[in-house]
Parts: sequence; C-alpha cells; structure tokens
Amino acid sequence: MSKKKSDITTLDQFKDKHFGKIGTPTRDELEAGYENFKIGALIHEARLEKGLTQAQLAEKIGTTKSYISKIENNLKEVRLSTLKKIVELGLGGQIELSIKL
Repeated sequence: MSKKKSDITTLDQFKDKHFGKIGTPTRDELEAGYENFKIGALIHEARLEKGLTQAQLAEKIGTTKSYISKIENNLKEVRLSTLKKIVELGLGGQIELSIKL
C-alpha cells in the first residue's frame, strides 16, 4: 500500500501546522528545545564512542555525574563554556560553530 505523494506530510509541514511558522514564539521554543536535545544526544554518543561512563566524563571536567546525565537527557541546558570543557577536556575533541544568516 503506497500513499500518494500528496498524502505525505513533511516534518516542516507538520511543525508549521502544530507549532506555527518559523519566527512564532511556539515554533521558536520547539526549535530551541530540539537544539538542546541534539547537543545532549551528541555528547552521549561521543561519550559512548570514547568508552567513558558519565562519572568518568564528569571527573575529567570537574563536575558531577548527575550534571552530565541532565545534559544528556535534556533536563539542563549546557553553557558554551561547559560544552567546550566537555568536548575538549573530557572527550578530546573540538567544537565547530557556524552562524547562518
């Protein structure tokens, strides 16, 4: 059973319908939440790839396992300075930032 192309809703169409267009407060909140979720997921994946526990990563950067858990599970927003410590000191990587206008 294949759907007609017109029956398919894209992710952007879904977000437009349920959260409003880009630039509206509800949509901006959704997008910001997604970015925080993505950062936590990236840290989690990198930590596992390095074979570290949350406690080991926390010890390397001078924080607690609980704090690392909260970042990975999107319960706490991470400051850029802390993210830099996690990536550089804890994981041995580097952060690449870009600005799109």
